Amino acid sequence: MQQRWWVFTAAFLTTLGMCAVVACGSGTRTDRAPPGPDTSSPVGAPVLVAKIDNSPQARPPVGLGAADVVYVEPVEGGLSRLAAVFSTDKPPVIGPVRSARETDLTLLDQFGNPTLASSGAAPELVAAVDQSSLQNASAERQPAAYFRDYSRPAPHNMFVHSDQLPEGGGWPADSQLHFGPAPPGGRPTQYEEARYPAAVIGFDWSPGDQRWRVSMGGTAYTAADTGPLMPSTVVLQSVQVSNSSISDVAGSVSPLVRTTGSGPAVVLRDGQAFPASWSRPSQDAGTTYTTPTGAPIPFAPGQVWTVLVPAQF
Repeated sequence: MQQRWWVFTAAFLTTLGMCAVVACGSGTRTDRAPPGPDTSSPVGAPVLVAKIDNSPQARPPVGLGAADVVYVEPVEGGLSRLAAVFSTDKPPVIGPVRSARETDLTLLDQFGNPTLASSGAAPELVAAVDQSSLQNASAERQPAAYFRDYSRPAPHNMFVHSDQLPEGGGWPADSQLHFGPAPPGGRPTQYEEARYPAAVIGFDWSPGDQRWRVSMGGTAYTAADTGPLMPSTVVLQSVQVSNSSISDVAGSVSPLVRTTGSGPAVVLRDGQAFPASWSRPSQDAGTTYTTPTGAPIPFAPGQVWTVLVPAQF
């Protein structure tokens, strides 16, 4: 297996104006049709976002293979949590679901007014979720849609019936995903990874599948209902992170990720790594990715994963 550490060099930082270190580590996949047409995501189709528990005790997930987009967010304790965006297909059961974070209010605003499925939110955050563009369909608001699987340990055992949630707003045209051929300038790679203080998310290229096999902490990441998770495109996006005003029950401060603005990234597709710059001018806009020469980097048709990598790590 080829190993490489991604370090944004001084020249690259001069071009992109930010600092980040992203490491290059094993994984998984789901056979699924590309979301929407080959060139964009499904405009106007209702959007459901589910907050998925990604702690080791919560695995394997259910329903994640059907997501159009999966965001990996840093949370308390150096761990990660997922925000799975469903529009093309909504599986009957999704989970385990956990609570929303302040980061979600800005990150998910680009999807208009999607339904947000979660176990709830910190008391200090509930009012902000209710007042946001998101349709708060938490277990507190829609209790009949949620259930617990008692074969799993609590609190990592809450699931949701997607068809019992209110329908979300349509996917806005301004934040569509764009698919197409890869630009020149990619570097062949077999494996890349992003590191949080207490989590490692790996992507191993599978030539036979033409997908990236996902791993968590060096172990293949597999959905209980559909099998190995394998996105066609992965974005390792360097972001600024600060402390929010919210802490968990253990006193750990919840990170607040800035997903508007610009910065460096690495786009993985077709067995290649493309150095990139990301840009998102406002909360209701989608994120664009360009090469150092300014050429757009479209996604390969299929599931897209975006890992939000804190710039200081």
